[in-house]
Parts: sequence; structure tokens; C-alpha cells
Amino acid sequence: MSEADTTTPKETGEVEAIDAEIEAMKRRVAEMEEEAKKINMMQNQLEKDLTSVSETKEEVDARSVYVGNVDYESVPEELQKHFESCGTINRVTILTDRFGGPKGYAYVEFLEKEAVDEAVKLDGSTFHDRPLKVNPKRTNVPGVSMNPRGAFRGRPRGRGFRARGRGGFRGRGRPEYHPY
Repeated sequence: MSEADTTTPKETGEVEAIDAEIEAMKRRVAEMEEEAKKINMMQNQLEKDLTSVSETKEEVDARSVYVGNVDYESVPEELQKHFESCGTINRVTILTDRFGGPKGYAYVEFLEKEAVDEAVKLDGSTFHDRPLKVNPKRTNVPGVSMNPRGAFRGRPRGRGFRARGRGGFRGRGRPEYHPY
């Protein structure tokens, strides 16, 4: 017999221990792969749910109108009565500031999209002795803004900034006091 064929019991025990360790690692890898599949499935389901929520939001916005110049003393029931000739109303929301006072505009959500066209015809109608502004509600798209985000905000840095009368060189003579 050659030396390769003869293994000692100590070497055989080490090989079996290594084999058992490799099998345990393979089982853990399989468990991790299974868990990764479950996570991917959950993530895909969540993305589907989010897109369906945004679609329903757009659909609700398509059935809603913006009502501006609303009297501060008015209540949702009065606005509902004013717009009930247009169609079935789901909800009337008068927006408020952080102190609970009305902001002066509202949203009216209808059951059908056709009611929005009827409601827009009430643009300029009088409500509590004030002319209402009625427009279809716009869907807010994140990242799209009417004001320029890169516009000048505050004091520019670097050279060439003019102090507009605050500090700087004033020539000869007595310094003047400019608090603002």
C-alpha cells in the first residue's frame, strides 16, 4: 500500500469535521438565498402598491376642484350646498393654517369626473358676498416647481459683492452710523 491510501484516524476526523462545516455553510447560503428571494418579492409588491396609490391620487385629483377666495367664516356644509348642483360630492376640505384658522381656499372632491366641468362653470359665482375662483385641481408632481429653485437666496460669496450702504469704504470724513 502506498502512503496516500493510508490515513490515520486523526486525519479522517479532521476531514469529516471540514465536510460537516462545508455542509453547514451550504445550508446557510441556501437559507440566505431563499430570504433574498422573499425580500425581493416583498419589495416588488411594495413598489406595485406605491404606484397604485399614486394612480389613485391622480384619479382623485382629476375628480376634484380648487376653490379660491373662500370666506373665512364659511363651513364645509355651506360649500357642499353651493356645489351640490354639479354632482355628488365625496368630500369638502377647507384648508387651515397651523393655528387652525382657515387659509381662504378649499378643495371639493366629486364622485364623477364630469362634475368637475360643471363645477368650473361656477367660477366667478358669489359665495358669502365674495367671487369664488374655481379651477380643476392640479396633481402635485414632486420636483416640479413654479418658482426657480436656483434663484438668488441671500448674500453671494466671493468678490464683487456690493454692500449697498452697509460698511465698506465711505471716503474721508467722519464715519456715519447705519443701523440697517
